[in-house]
Amino acid sequence: MMTNGIADALTGSNIRKSFGKFQLNIPELHIPEGFATALIGENGAGKTTLLNILAGIRNDYKGEVRYFAEKAQIVDAGIKERIGYTGSKNYFLSYWTGDQVRELAGLLFDGFDPVRFDNICKSLDIDSSIFGKTGKAVSKLSDGNLMKLVLATVFARNTDILLLDEPASPLDPLMRDMLSDMIRSYLAEGNGKRSVFFSTHNISDMESVTDYCILMEQGRIVEQGFVTDLKEKYILVKGDKENTEAARKLLLTCQANSFGFEGIALAEDMNRFAGMQVEFETPSLFQISVAIMRQNTVLTMPEIA
Repeated sequence: MMTNGIADALTGSNIRKSFGKFQLNIPELHIPEGFATALIGENGAGKTTLLNILAGIRNDYKGEVRYFAEKAQIVDAGIKERIGYTGSKNYFLSYWTGDQVRELAGLLFDGFDPVRFDNICKSLDIDSSIFGKTGKAVSKLSDGNLMKLVLATVFARNTDILLLDEPASPLDPLMRDMLSDMIRSYLAEGNGKRSVFFSTHNISDMESVTDYCILMEQGRIVEQGFVTDLKEKYILVKGDKENTEAARKLLLTCQANSFGFEGIALAEDMNRFAGMQVEFETPSLFQISVAIMRQNTVLTMPEIA
């Protein structure tokens, strides 16, 4: 299978998993090879569940997942070696030290490079007190340092696809920018054969490294596509106060104040704004994502006053 004529690094079909009233239901999933794909959605949309299924952490689901051009399954020989995964919780046992993380990663994965691991830890200024004979437990690390250690472990391996669950959430703005650089370098080293699939709430910070986007709501994929295509499909509309009510009928979302309004509309509806004093701009991925999430969420605006 291909996405827009591009080979898929990972495909899924009829993926289903239920938790009480919640159901993950994805008839088709395609992650393009050679790109960074962002998985976006509000809390509880099913992002972590999906990533755990793709990484082989969860096996209690219905459906099928295939990897790489050979359409292999996670149980096939050598496939887990080619997949790097970072989870959001309990990635390391709390009493492990930095030296134990290095040693165990080497035992678990043939493609783990301990020298590269040490270099990444040093470059990211990870607290050195977890290393050495008197090394402290990794549980003593701050959330940000712990995530940097997780990233160092996975980036020190020789893999073909990274599955990263909210890697940017505990990181400060500078480290998020460095993470974007790390992802770009990882992709570049693969000469079009490496891929990254990551979930994020930090859409603005991670937009610069996002090539393809999948938006999830309530266990379903509600929009997807290359970011460049999405920015052609949707348009940001701004206008004066007197045009607010007329424009609101054409907008997917509308934010109004005493001066005017702005909102997201389908680009194919631009002609319907004729006669209004409006301006059109290219929206950010954040603006597109929030508009689509608002269209599909079960949340409602509470009365504050």
